[in-house]
Amino acid sequence: MSIRHGLLALLERGPRYGSQLRTEFESRTGSTWPLNVGQVYTTLARLERDGLVAPGGEDHAGHTLYAITDDGRAELRDWYERPIDRTNPPRDELSIKLAMAVGAPGVDIRAVIQAQRHATLKAMQDYTRLKAGALAAIESGRSRERDDLAWLLVLEQLIFQTEAEARWLDHSESRLVRLAALAPADPPGPADTPGPHAAPATGATGTTRPAARTRRG
Repeated sequence: MSIRHGLLALLERGPRYGSQLRTEFESRTGSTWPLNVGQVYTTLARLERDGLVAPGGEDHAGHTLYAITDDGRAELRDWYERPIDRTNPPRDELSIKLAMAVGAPGVDIRAVIQAQRHATLKAMQDYTRLKAGALAAIESGRSRERDDLAWLLVLEQLIFQTEAEARWLDHSESRLVRLAALAPADPPGPADTPGPHAAPATGATGTTRPAARTRRG
């Protein structure tokens, strides 16, 4: 998530102060990625340091306003036009968890997958319900259409993401089942290998078979 560019996008619409930026950011994204005021002001300080925003006076309540600069607009245009780099994907906690669970002593990885699948499907249902509400608000004309449309796009991305995650979990479980079926049987341990002083073989009744007699001519 780029808080930096998100704030620049909001400032392009006019000067704003910190808590106002936080409120508008969360409204646009449906509070999917909540911010705190400290994050906002830390980011604003870095943007000011880089010459992308500048103090823009105060409002009637004494809040310090920030305004985007020409360099900030150029940075924002470049962000819009530049595809998101996927060569260094962000860390994914679920992928790391399953990678660590493989072969971990005392961990039933299939149980881990099943628990996650349940949570993922529950999240998908929640997102789908929220999407229906956002669509209804847009179609009824009783909403701030720009914010609700932005929230709808975020929700649909989350739905697609959870659908893909559910498919990946199904695939991972199938992969584990196939690999378990192909695994070689465990070699016999020391207790299963006859030693030099092994007991005589026994018959079906459990009695000791006598040694074969030698015929004398």
